[in-house]
Amino acid sequence: MSKTFSLYKQATNQWQKAADFFELDRDVRTILSEPKNEVSINFPVRMDNHELRLFRGHRIQHNNILGPFKGGIRFHPMVNHDEVKALAVWMTFKCALVGVPFGGAKGGVTVDPGELSAGELMRLTRRFTHALGGNIGPEYDIPAPDAGTNAKTMAIMMDTFMNAQSATNRNAQRHVVTGKTLTVGGSLGRDKATGQGVVYVLKAWAKEHNFDLKGAKFAVQGYGNVGFHAAHILEKEGAILVAVQDHTGSISNLKGIDAQALKTFNLSGNPITSFEKVEVISNQDFFKLPIDILIPAALEGQIHKDNAHDIQAKVIAEGANGPTTSEGEDILNQKGVVILPDLLANAGGVTVSYFEWAQNKTSSQWSLEAVDKRLLEMMNQAYAHTSEVAKDMKTDLRTASYIAALKRISYAYQERGIFP
Repeated sequence: MSKTFSLYKQATNQWQKAADFFELDRDVRTILSEPKNEVSINFPVRMDNHELRLFRGHRIQHNNILGPFKGGIRFHPMVNHDEVKALAVWMTFKCALVGVPFGGAKGGVTVDPGELSAGELMRLTRRFTHALGGNIGPEYDIPAPDAGTNAKTMAIMMDTFMNAQSATNRNAQRHVVTGKTLTVGGSLGRDKATGQGVVYVLKAWAKEHNFDLKGAKFAVQGYGNVGFHAAHILEKEGAILVAVQDHTGSISNLKGIDAQALKTFNLSGNPITSFEKVEVISNQDFFKLPIDILIPAALEGQIHKDNAHDIQAKVIAEGANGPTTSEGEDILNQKGVVILPDLLANAGGVTVSYFEWAQNKTSSQWSLEAVDKRLLEMMNQAYAHTSEVAKDMKTDLRTASYIAALKRISYAYQERGIFP
């Protein structure tokens, strides 16, 4: 990508294109054109060598007409203001599309978590949470895990926030974050929710188009939480994992790679390129493989004008946010490659985050079967609605997903008006 590339501009162009399709109300377009609140914080952390190091973090709150702000916290060296703004925009429309009562937000700290000790990461998380202060809250803005963070991070954020509250209502604040560990109020099924949602959307698309997932060859880019769970669950549908790419490199075996065995190997600290019975290939060749399904589940901008021509997949299910640039998408559309857009395909995470939030508010615990059943219902509804809009408006699924989301947001503004 170009050094002048703006992820926020790409996100804006995507929804503006959809807004043009049905002539979105000018006032609503104006409101959505910029985030409601933008917070940037420079905060110190005491390192293990007793020196202070200054870190920069962000929390962008795009829109909350449909409910409290909602969005992940990312710890990554590439975190910047433009990226977080784009991710916040996508969260607004993702929540609206899938029908959860949240608005859109996102946060992050510019840091490589792999370079910090466990103690340094804990102190960084606590300092960032404390610095955010009242900018987050269980009925106002609810963070969740994202790249570089996990359930443990959320448990620390929750604990920090709760301990800053009055003694009388601390335990009523546990829904200030979602994606927590089960012990401190997390939901069953949350760890696999995003990957599960990717597969549910793939199954809905496959059913509609008489595409047999059994025996279909697929590749996954990014083998963290989303990529692994999508691969593991898709294997159970009879599909064959033939290639994986992560930050250590790319591997392939057209006869199949065992998703769980690879994850176990990877969690032991081994690079995927050392896994047995695979061929190490270049990152460029990864996109040239003869596959049926490609699941980009890493960072944004991974499919672009320089590699989109090489992709042979029939369908791309976007497990990551913004993995396909506008130029790359134009090429794929010309080739007839179906794109199941991020707004829809990876909405399983925020959907089960909503389930966790609801469980915390009512001091209840849903069974895994109940979580999966409700997630399936909501993802199927979101896919069916998106597909219907795409057919009616004669457009692609990404634009259709934005149209569906924008209409719901627009209706809310029509009914509520603007105060005062």
